[in-house]
Amino acid sequence: MESAVEVERGVAAIKEQFLTTKEKFHEFLESGRPHQSSDEPDKESEEPSEEPEQKKMKLDSDGDKKDKKRMRGQNKSRPHMKPHSYEERRLCSSIIQERETKCFYGDKCRFVHDVSEYMSTKAADLGDRCYLFDTFGKCRYGVTCRFAKAHTSPELKNLLNEELCKGWAGRETVRNNLDKELQRQLRKKQVKFTGAEAYLKTISRGKKPEHKSAEESQHASNEEENQSGAGDAANGQDTKNVVDPPVKTVGPIIDADIVKLRPCEKKQVDFKDKLYLAPLTTCGNLPFRRVCKRFGADITCGEMAMCTNLLQGQASEWALLKRHESEDLFGVQLEGCFPDTMTRCAELLNQNIDVDFVDINSGCPIDLVYKKGGGCGLMTRTSKFEQIVRGMNSVLDVPLTVKIRTGVQQNCNVAHKLIPEMKKWGVSLITLHGRSREQRYTKSADWDYIDTCSQLAAPVPLFGNGDILSYEDAMKARETGVSGIMVARGALIKPWLFTEIKENRHWDISSSERLDILRDFTNYGLEHWGSDTQGVEKTRNFMLEWLSFLCSEMLLGPVPKNFSFLPKHKANAYK
Repeated sequence: MESAVEVERGVAAIKEQFLTTKEKFHEFLESGRPHQSSDEPDKESEEPSEEPEQKKMKLDSDGDKKDKKRMRGQNKSRPHMKPHSYEERRLCSSIIQERETKCFYGDKCRFVHDVSEYMSTKAADLGDRCYLFDTFGKCRYGVTCRFAKAHTSPELKNLLNEELCKGWAGRETVRNNLDKELQRQLRKKQVKFTGAEAYLKTISRGKKPEHKSAEESQHASNEEENQSGAGDAANGQDTKNVVDPPVKTVGPIIDADIVKLRPCEKKQVDFKDKLYLAPLTTCGNLPFRRVCKRFGADITCGEMAMCTNLLQGQASEWALLKRHESEDLFGVQLEGCFPDTMTRCAELLNQNIDVDFVDINSGCPIDLVYKKGGGCGLMTRTSKFEQIVRGMNSVLDVPLTVKIRTGVQQNCNVAHKLIPEMKKWGVSLITLHGRSREQRYTKSADWDYIDTCSQLAAPVPLFGNGDILSYEDAMKARETGVSGIMVARGALIKPWLFTEIKENRHWDISSSERLDILRDFTNYGLEHWGSDTQGVEKTRNFMLEWLSFLCSEMLLGPVPKNFSFLPKHKANAYK
């Protein structure tokens, strides 16, 4: 019998130390102690292994085992570095910038002021050449740079290349930085929103905005001017010789001319037949947009920014609005669910940053945004959606665009009902993702439905989005009635997709060219986030996030049509 068991395939014998009896098993349950085989030596005399301090703090002080909760899924003993603690003892900025004046905080400053002390604890340099010094002639991170050997003297002084510095003098490569005074005013709620408050008063009275054509709007404006003239007459002013011409004449500006811009007077942007890089959360950062711009992207947009965080002056949220000088057609995307915050935020950005358009995110599928009524939730709250669009349009001098999905439920499309209404609200561009919220990023995008919606949107341009992974997909998309194409995951998988679409060909770039793409992203990241320890770690983290998409093309070759690149944890956070 034993020989039969030994030769039987597919059966794994249990080791003797794991064998037990029914009596021993019940004894083990009653004692609550781990079971030991009779063959094993008694380990009670041995010193028990110490738990990490993090776990010890989690235990209750009363010692009652029944009330203690088992810690599941928590690896508290793992080494973890928070973004603000890359260096335990950081050098003071007054020393890094080599200011002539002493530190403002004096002895109360919590940073290190002794350069030699800092250098003794600083991590080793990563290379002998600094990209910032070779490009701009100066590295603003000084001795804290992880490539400091390239631009520091034996006395630990920061070196300058005067010829390169002259070429970059007065040139602003990155715009839309947060001003410190503006940040202080936002935190203290001292910023006035006159345009937004005027609009919010109209909707607070319970009056629903009327849908007026251009002729009706012109007629209404003429009536208002007549009423203002009657008011002047009542105040004793002579209005007999004042005649309102049917068309405004060219002449000196008077108080009556200082009014909000009409839709036809706003800045016009030609969106037609452009390649639009989608606003990608986390991955669509400024260095990545520079890479895509180099490969032929026409329109770029910043990552989704929460309007409430912008109104609070959060520097991390304002960083999403930064614009590089190479981005000639650039917009920002806002997320919000209430007319007051969205209108105020639009007025704030209109006065303080340089953008070509502002986009409303009405297609974000994640629960955090949707449950508050934002993202896809706006598609089911048409009254609030209308108030948001009209309010933002009233305070913006640039076009207002909207990004939506087909609907919330998978088999219940509502975009075709919303698009005719959005035309009346005054949007300048509609971008339609051919999937519902329930679909997220699974299944194929419905381009037949996008074609139908593009006909309803005319003459407002409508861009299609979804499953543009090769130039053949782009050619099929252009056969529909869309005005342009938005590229999202296709750009993450291979950023040279824009070149393929424009040249109508496959481009199997060499391995050295693919490595150059990563090198460029690294250099752009060091320029954007910094070349010190914190900047290097940020660049590394964002590159690894991007490589989770990019490796599919670099290692596996061409992408299958219906292949999903998003794990569940990324699909929930990816916009």
